[in-house]
Amino acid sequence: MNPVVLNGVAALPHLGVIRAEGPDAASFLHGQLTQDFALLDASQARLAALCTAKGRMIASFVGIRPQPETILLVCSRDILAATLKRLSMYVLRAKARLTDASADFALYGVAGTAVAANGLDTSTPPGRRISIGEASVVSLYPADGIPRALWIAPANSPPPAGNALETDLWQWGEVRSGVATLTTPVLDAFVPQMLNYESIGGVNFKKGCYPGQEIVARSQFRGTLKRRAYVVRADAPLKAGEEVFAANDAEQPTGTIVQAASANGEWSAIVSMQIAALDAGGLRAGGPQGVALTVDPLPYPLLADI
Repeated sequence: MNPVVLNGVAALPHLGVIRAEGPDAASFLHGQLTQDFALLDASQARLAALCTAKGRMIASFVGIRPQPETILLVCSRDILAATLKRLSMYVLRAKARLTDASADFALYGVAGTAVAANGLDTSTPPGRRISIGEASVVSLYPADGIPRALWIAPANSPPPAGNALETDLWQWGEVRSGVATLTTPVLDAFVPQMLNYESIGGVNFKKGCYPGQEIVARSQFRGTLKRRAYVVRADAPLKAGEEVFAANDAEQPTGTIVQAASANGEWSAIVSMQIAALDAGGLRAGGPQGVALTVDPLPYPLLADI
């Protein structure tokens, strides 16, 4: 694989922000998402999912609580409107107001030496939030060992310090981190464990109920999980939603591409697929004779099934 220089500051126009405000904002989201928002404090960030009653993910978020009665949920802009509408349906009597706040914030990705240049500790574990001026900065999983952070600041704020980084390169880093962000082509397709969300802090099994909670818990505690997410690379284009086939079965797909990006002529993707397909080998995208895929080691450990 050609070396990719993931270094600098990237604008992130493909992401948007849902703002939840009010005395019940945290408790409302706590009852809707896979993560514990009731105990979320200002020093933390939460990876979380919104699921259907069948436990299938229809949105994913990075959530922060910059003020006691305000929570910001960063998600893919292409699913924001539908997600906001769905969450708003269940507010009912809760003292919480949900709005599309994308226009109120500037979002940047900070990578490589730009992380330290902006006063961030490169050894900070994923899921921490700090304030730099009016900005909220969230430490993310690294990409091929390169530190990364999400910068959330009021609109029209100056960008973080650093060279300009192309958004496409940032998205490559997102894929290489192994942490999937849901977009339209792959909605309602995976329980959280199929994207390794329980291994990267996206599911709290000790919190109360939320839509799909019973199925998500059953997948974890009854050993029914047969799919995981893996990082792959290829020398031809890949796209979210494409089916993946293994050498031992040309008839039935073994998985689905969740997210894909290119850099320096190389393509990389997060694939959710049957665990058994790793042993079968011969993985191809788009069809049994499609683009050959090479599986790379995951950049984080997977939690064992219970």
